[in-house]
Amino acid sequence: MAWTPESWRDKPAKHIPADYPDPAAVKSVESELAGYPPLVFAGEVRTLRGSLAEVARGNAFLLQGGDCAESFKEFHPNNIRDTFRVLLQMAVALTFGAATPVIKVGRIAGQFAKPRSAPIETKDGITLPSYRGDNINGMEFEKGVRIPDPQRLLKAYGQAAATLNLIRAFANGGYADLRNVHRWNLEFVQGNKQEDRYRALADRISEAMSFMEACGVDGSEVRAVREVDFYTSHEALLLGYEEAMTRVDSTTGAWYDTSAHMVWIGDRTRQLDGAHVEFCRGIENPIGMKCGPSLDADELLRLIDTIDPKNEAGRIVLIARFGAENAAKGLPPLVRRIQAEGRNVVWSCDPMHGNTIKTDGGFKTRRFDAVLAEVGTFFDVCRAEGAYPGGVHFEMTGQNVTECLGGSQEISEADLSSRYHTHCDPRLNASQALELAFILADRFKETR
Repeated sequence: MAWTPESWRDKPAKHIPADYPDPAAVKSVESELAGYPPLVFAGEVRTLRGSLAEVARGNAFLLQGGDCAESFKEFHPNNIRDTFRVLLQMAVALTFGAATPVIKVGRIAGQFAKPRSAPIETKDGITLPSYRGDNINGMEFEKGVRIPDPQRLLKAYGQAAATLNLIRAFANGGYADLRNVHRWNLEFVQGNKQEDRYRALADRISEAMSFMEACGVDGSEVRAVREVDFYTSHEALLLGYEEAMTRVDSTTGAWYDTSAHMVWIGDRTRQLDGAHVEFCRGIENPIGMKCGPSLDADELLRLIDTIDPKNEAGRIVLIARFGAENAAKGLPPLVRRIQAEGRNVVWSCDPMHGNTIKTDGGFKTRRFDAVLAEVGTFFDVCRAEGAYPGGVHFEMTGQNVTECLGGSQEISEADLSSRYHTHCDPRLNASQALELAFILADRFKETR
């Protein structure tokens, strides 16, 4: 059927707020955004698709990570830098372990909105709209703050633009130069065994760089040493915003969502006849698809055929999020069917969303051991079914938070309250994220 950037409006749309007080104001903001410059460019998106095609072929690995939900209050250059830095560290560890290129994609510069299980929230007898992300409403439990405000979309665009500007400077301005690998360490990791292992890895890289230079290879003239390709992604939830940012590429005539290099469809919004699938099928960006326990193989195949009818490698990233207890049962039928049908997809693992628990103290958290267990099951299932385990998808931060239990820091339930800063779901801190990267690297070494 014919597709246009607004054809999604004729489909049922879940988790998009319908309670804006002034629909005309929403339309006005969306019209204003449609005249703003793109945040990313079609050529960058095509480059990412080419890299993801190599992942689908088993020649690269996808590392996707970042905040659960970005917030206006935590917007600060140091926070952006620290998240970028941890992803660089993780990528270096994985590159050494897998001996393969690592494609770096952040949940950043647009990951504001979040689907919620209930549209309303009640406290002390007072009922208000649920917090849906800073680009919709505020987190404070106050009537005026919880009313959806379309002006927040403009602020989200501005924050995303500033974030991208800084990331591009880090990626291409010398900060990401491999010769600076020793400078990427985080202060709060000092004294942790992850620091010792990272320093040992950095020493090996420095030795390799010195050897190359002794052989006449000048690292300053090699782009792969001097710079990194870093891409952005977020869940395509607020389709009015995504539509406003969708533009025709002048060189190809194709449509690209210029709000991010890659977008994904969540586990709650992947209805075959729904608005989110309709929107994503018409844009050229790589499309992620969250795959959870409620998805069966037939439905998944129909979704893939709708979004990627040409079966193009690099177009679809299937992000498994079953939970540690359900992955061994729920994932194999999906992988087996997609393999049997010969679909060119990237298989990635989100070990975060299926492993959320609530403590007696009321904190949402995740156990590091459960996260690690689901990743391990994902690798085992993919290899048993003849598929390539091509990526991981983490909610993490470069900040020194205490939101997930365990890891080498041995964060306990009693520790959660000390630095629990997330606006939505719990995130791995830098130490836990780096530890997980080293564990994955070891697993790659065992199978090489």
